[in-house]
Formats: sequence, C-alpha cells, structure tokens
Amino acid sequence: MGTIITEGVLFVALIATGGALLFWLIVSFTPAGVRIRQTQNRKRIERMAALVCPIHGLRTEDHLVRLANGERVCPDCYRETIHG
Repeated sequence: MGTIITEGVLFVALIATGGALLFWLIVSFTPAGVRIRQTQNRKRIERMAALVCPIHGLRTEDHLVRLANGERVCPDCYRETIHG
C-alpha cells in the first residue's frame, strides 16, 4: 500500500516538475516569454510611478488615500483639497 502511495506522489511530482520546466523554457526562450517579462516590468514601473506625488514626492502604497472612483491621492494633497 505504501509503495502505491509513494508511486502516486512521485508521479504527481514528476508532472509538476515537467510543467515547471516547460513554463521556464517558454518564459526564457520564446517571444511570448519576452512579452510576459515586458508586461511585468511595465506594470511594476507604473505601480512605482503611481506612488510619486509631483508636489510632495514618494509615498508608500499604504499611505495613499483611495477616492470613491478608485484613484489614489497623496494624503497631503487630499487634505489640501478637502480643507482648503
């Protein structure tokens, strides 16, 4: 019984390893992989750019104020806008 369970676990591990190897090959050596990496880099850069207030500078994501429409605003700009 233990041999059957061990064989099943090893078979699943073999399939997972094969899938991971195939994913790595696609991401590393194909144009689709280049496009995936470029998209990830663009999203990371856009996320970092959204954290910079042109007036007050860099803010962390947890300090930003989320408005009702989903836009994020610097807390100092929000205070200035609301309280004048």
